[in-house]
Amino acid sequence: MVAKGFTVDLNKPLVFQVGHLGEDYEEWVHQPIVSKEGPRFFESDFWEFLTRTVWWVIPVIWLPVVCWCISMSVRMGHTPSEIALIVGFGIFVWTLLEYSLHRFLFHIKTKSYWWNTLHYLIHGCHHKHPMDGLRLVFPPAATAVLCVPFWNFAQLIGTPSTAPALFGGGLLGYVMYDCTHYYLHHGQPSGGVSKNLKKYHLNHHFRIQNLGFGITSSLWDKVFGTLPPEKVVEKGR
Repeated sequence: MVAKGFTVDLNKPLVFQVGHLGEDYEEWVHQPIVSKEGPRFFESDFWEFLTRTVWWVIPVIWLPVVCWCISMSVRMGHTPSEIALIVGFGIFVWTLLEYSLHRFLFHIKTKSYWWNTLHYLIHGCHHKHPMDGLRLVFPPAATAVLCVPFWNFAQLIGTPSTAPALFGGGLLGYVMYDCTHYYLHHGQPSGGVSKNLKKYHLNHHFRIQNLGFGITSSLWDKVFGTLPPEKVVEKGR
């Protein structure tokens, strides 16, 4: 793959190559290579291992945390109906965070060496190799880091007794998002909501990559005016 003065060798670890693309990185990373075999990121086997995550690790690790957080609010006296409302609000907050991260962080335009490199690690690799099944969900270590500010946010807008369930709801929303995201790439829905979501998301990858940032729904795309044209989605793969 040639981008003016620099050639990316796809047979070598990519992470420390892509930064050299400079201003051409944006164009290069949005020309997808549709293959289930993902590229190698690092020479080091240790760092390479940390970039690969099978999808079922996400619910196995985080659902117990969700249950523990919700149980904390239960033990502090909240009724089942109150817990349902708090958890539901946490999921709702997650959908907005999901949209915001995808639109404003994952699709930020970069051109310097280190920003290109960081963007490729965070999200660029997914657009370049959208069918890489081991890099479709967030590595647990990265999620753990993101949990810190979300926990602080839950404490800021909640009370000592509601914050745990609120955080648990947000974390549950994340688990639903990551599992849904994997399914939209590798599942074969026969119809209904899941088939429409798959078309909607693959349209974002292969047709209009600057619109359609919602994964689990198109709600916030409708609210903020980033909904792709309906005819384009209907023709989506």
